Amino acid sequence: MNIVILLGAPGSGKGTVAAKLAAENANLKHVSSGDLLRGAVAKGTEAGQAAKGYMEAGKLVPDELIATMIKDVIAESTGDVTMLLDGFPRNVAQAEILEKTGAEIRSVVLLDVPDAIIQDRIAGRRTCPKCKAGYHVKALPPKVEGKCDHCGTDLVIRKDDNPETVKDRLVVYHQQTEPLIAYYKAKGLLRVIDGDQGPEKNAAAFKAAM
Repeated sequence: MNIVILLGAPGSGKGTVAAKLAAENANLKHVSSGDLLRGAVAKGTEAGQAAKGYMEAGKLVPDELIATMIKDVIAESTGDVTMLLDGFPRNVAQAEILEKTGAEIRSVVLLDVPDAIIQDRIAGRRTCPKCKAGYHVKALPPKVEGKCDHCGTDLVIRKDDNPETVKDRLVVYHQQTEPLIAYYKAKGLLRVIDGDQGPEKNAAAFKAAM
């Protein structure tokens, strides 16, 4: 088992899209901690219920909770697999937990995006509460303002995308996640790319950095 880590501030949006594209092109198993958490919340599992309050408040889910989910995915993966971790680790403690699994970390790719751009991206997000389709008022606007193209439902702003929640998440990122940059740089694993190039260019740069 080999690991490639995607590192970046929360809400970097295009980074996750780029990671998925890069994973497809390089035959990697893409594992998003956000998808794992949202799936657990939707299913109403014990872990999901525990994580829901943290996510809605814009806070990081406790290390033990998210690490358990990640370790389960790693344990379930067999054969010669390279896994792309998107959103984990989020702090040094989680990085140390990951190392204890015995998986080899091949590289850590940092998507470098300024806070102001992240805030602008997130402030424009809109979601359909019925069919879960996603939009952006600038980058991907609906055909009719405020209405879902697919089902006509009124679009909403998720609690995760509230401007104040985003600011809180960025503060947490700089306090807890940013130290991973120095942590992995010291190990010779860090690769830095411009995270504001658009999904296709990001994916190409990501693949090259691996």
